[in-house]
Amino acid sequence: MARRIDVTGTGGVRLAAWEFGDPPKTDPAGSDPARDVPDGSPGVLLLHGLMGRASHWASTARWLSGRYRPVALDQRGHGRSDKPPQGSFTRDAYVEDAEAALEQLGLAPVVLIGHAMGALTAWQLAAKRPDLVRGLIICDMRASALGAASQREWDQWFKSWPLPFATLADVRKWFGEDDPWVERPNPARGEFYAEVMAESPDGWRPVFDPEQMLRSRETWVYDAHWEELAQVRCPALVVRGLDGELGRAEAQEMVRVLPRGQYAEVADAGHLVHYDQPEAWRAAIEPFLDSLGGD
Repeated sequence: MARRIDVTGTGGVRLAAWEFGDPPKTDPAGSDPARDVPDGSPGVLLLHGLMGRASHWASTARWLSGRYRPVALDQRGHGRSDKPPQGSFTRDAYVEDAEAALEQLGLAPVVLIGHAMGALTAWQLAAKRPDLVRGLIICDMRASALGAASQREWDQWFKSWPLPFATLADVRKWFGEDDPWVERPNPARGEFYAEVMAESPDGWRPVFDPEQMLRSRETWVYDAHWEELAQVRCPALVVRGLDGELGRAEAQEMVRVLPRGQYAEVADAGHLVHYDQPEAWRAAIEPFLDSLGGD
């Protein structure tokens, strides 16, 4: 059962953090339980990608909870966190939110695990605050600029969604089979998007605002992020799905640029590596986590 902890992000935005393992033991003196790390277990902060939510990490977090204190964050504009209409969705805002969450939850020095946009946030934070981060796992995120054409494609893709969906089964079918971006049936993708839908009076709609997602995305798609990778001092693992968005050559160049980079790939996985193939994902990251030890 997930336990929610509210934290305050930059600009006062309320963020929902979630613990999917056993709740932490509280201090009998009555300190804030959100700051108590169970048995001194090292912290892990899990950051979802664009349109994702903390629950997409539930399987990974429960697996990690035997050795770590894993917390997954609903980032601003996502999940149960605030979605301020006039709020900031810049790179700085996302990074500062994660930084604030680490400090308020008492997780540092932490292992950061990020997927897609969440991975970019993770390596930007690791570059900015090396004192807070002891290890970094980057899951299927490119360091190169994607450009204006990519942003236009995403705008058109959002407009193609047949909203509202009548049922969750319709959500699963469209994103798992009928979406033009799907090359072959992918039930895991359908389930992924079913988790980010909520029932409204006229049917099922996303829990996020697509315009806010585009605003978030436009703050990073036009720029390359190699320089920030080079500033990451801690051990870092780059993981790609064999059929994901991060190509092998670029992934290996990211490993080369990272001062302490390592590489892993997951067969039979697309962009949603941790969701497509959870057991293979765990097998890919476990040796890296073991290697951190007391680093």
